[in-house]
Amino acid sequence: MPSVLLAILSVQGGAAIAKGLFPVLGAAGTVGLRIGISAVLLLVAVRPRLGQLQAAQWRAVVPYGLALGTMNFLFYCALARIPLGLAVTLEFVGPLAVALAGSRRWADVVWVLLAGAGIALLAPWGGSNLDTLGMLFALLAGGAWAMYIVLGGRVAAVLPGPQGVAVGMLFASLAVLPFSVAAGGWAHLTPQLLAAGTALAVLSSALPFTLEMNALRQLPSRTFSILMSLEPAAAAVCGLVFLHERLTLAQWLAVALVMAASAGATLTARPAPAPAVGGE
Repeated sequence: MPSVLLAILSVQGGAAIAKGLFPVLGAAGTVGLRIGISAVLLLVAVRPRLGQLQAAQWRAVVPYGLALGTMNFLFYCALARIPLGLAVTLEFVGPLAVALAGSRRWADVVWVLLAGAGIALLAPWGGSNLDTLGMLFALLAGGAWAMYIVLGGRVAAVLPGPQGVAVGMLFASLAVLPFSVAAGGWAHLTPQLLAAGTALAVLSSALPFTLEMNALRQLPSRTFSILMSLEPAAAAVCGLVFLHERLTLAQWLAVALVMAASAGATLTARPAPAPAVGGE
């Protein structure tokens, strides 16, 4: 359990650092720096034998990596416009949809209604000052997260262990880097910003991946998934502590509803393989 909680805090703390880099590097520049450094670190640590990969492995790992890059890029675009806690809350719709996909049980309708109520509380019905485009980016990031989970299962079947993540991160960086270069934020890159980007890569990718893998060896996958449902709350707290982002009572309620829906869907779901690690 401590590994999961530390992984959650590491990811959300990393997201708070990332948002602090936005004024200089922009969202595209920051996500490109983070994923690019993460890819280098993983390739050096894992040393995958790219020349020995078979066609079936390439067919699995390339779309997986592209989904990973797309998910992170859209999430950072959302993070530039709306509070961290709300961005993570909306993004959680993706894994929730995967958990509920194909279900025909009436009990799961409750989780759908809870999540829908949470999103409705965040919707800009007139008095809300939330950025609509930022919310859309977060929901699209959730869709990419759902694809990443499905594709991650295929990668795990043909390329087990950290090799799949390392190669996938390489293609994630290839998907994001053109946008990062075009945005022009790297023109302001300094040794201090490069160091911050390295810290971001470690906090958001290398450290949580290691901690989550350790947790999956010790915990049942269902317990792991329920604990991961704490992520929206952790994001909201990190946003408050590090970024001074104060949520309204309705927004905190929305976070709680989506968390309850995620935990409930995991608790009542049929047994499934261990979830993919290394989210946004």
